[in-house]
Amino acid sequence: MEEQQLKSVKVGFIGGGNMASAIGAGLINKGILNPDKCWVSTHTDRMHSFWQQLGAHPTLNNCEVLDNCDVVFLAIKPHMLDDVIVNITVRQSDHGSKIKYKGKLFISVLAGVTLDVLQNKLELIADFPRIVRSVPNTPLMVGEGITVYCSQNTTPQDLKMIDTLFSHIGICENVPESLMNAIGGLSGCAPAFAYLIIEALSDGAVRMGVPRLMATKFAAQVLVGAGKMVLETGRHPGQLKDEVCSPGGTTIAGVHAMEVGGVRGSMINAVQAAVKRTSELR
Repeated sequence: MEEQQLKSVKVGFIGGGNMASAIGAGLINKGILNPDKCWVSTHTDRMHSFWQQLGAHPTLNNCEVLDNCDVVFLAIKPHMLDDVIVNITVRQSDHGSKIKYKGKLFISVLAGVTLDVLQNKLELIADFPRIVRSVPNTPLMVGEGITVYCSQNTTPQDLKMIDTLFSHIGICENVPESLMNAIGGLSGCAPAFAYLIIEALSDGAVRMGVPRLMATKFAAQVLVGAGKMVLETGRHPGQLKDEVCSPGGTTIAGVHAMEVGGVRGSMINAVQAAVKRTSELR
């Protein structure tokens, strides 16, 4: 699907919070989605205003999203899914008759909720739902995100659209569902780990006399630059690290301090804990 065609697609979000806004704002700001063809159900004044400023159509009614959109993101918390489905089925009932939605592509960002569970839930409100289970992350908002996905009952055109959408705001890959939780513990959760590292590096520079704003800006750029070095050179992170560590120099002294502090083990444990928690959300 070409970019111009994407602008004609009606895209909705059930749930308008952090993840929905990262995806929606990223695509709208890149000119990939037409905000006038975007509906969002959100229940906070702050997010209502956010989407309105983007030019989208915020609403309090989940069914209004489904009524107007062909592609619907499920961007709520996993524990809210049952209530949302019940809310929609109640509103679907009109004088005792229930009409299910047809022709909808659902894209879930619900952590830990499998394709089979999504299928069982969505069949209550839609006939033959096409389903994508995705794990995006919030840096999509600035065009540097990661999205992995798997799907069920989708068409080749659906998958092409997913690839086109998400490739404009970061890296996008179709992966086996068996890897979704493990990758989510890295790509979905690790931005928070990276922010913690940025803050800690900034604290270290401030401790040594660097002004806070300057320290934070430089610490953030360090991670941006290091990440690009790995991606664009294709060299192993260990090799790149060794290239900075001169014998008896300043960098190896810092690396030694990190190893003594258990930074490497802490990062491994953080990803492991995130994956474990994702599995508990099923």
